[in-house]
Amino acid sequence: MPDLGKYAAEVLTAYGVSLALLGGIVWLSIARGRKVKRQLEAAEARRRG
Repeated sequence: MPDLGKYAAEVLTAYGVSLALLGGIVWLSIARGRKVKRQLEAAEARRRG
């Protein structure tokens, strides 16, 4: 890891916040995908049946 000098806390905090936000986006994307998949399956079942 490179020497971050006197701004190490700020840089590491920025990295942490960025990773948390990216993780949140991934989680929301997966959750939305599951919801849409359930809705699509329900719509297909109604159409078939």
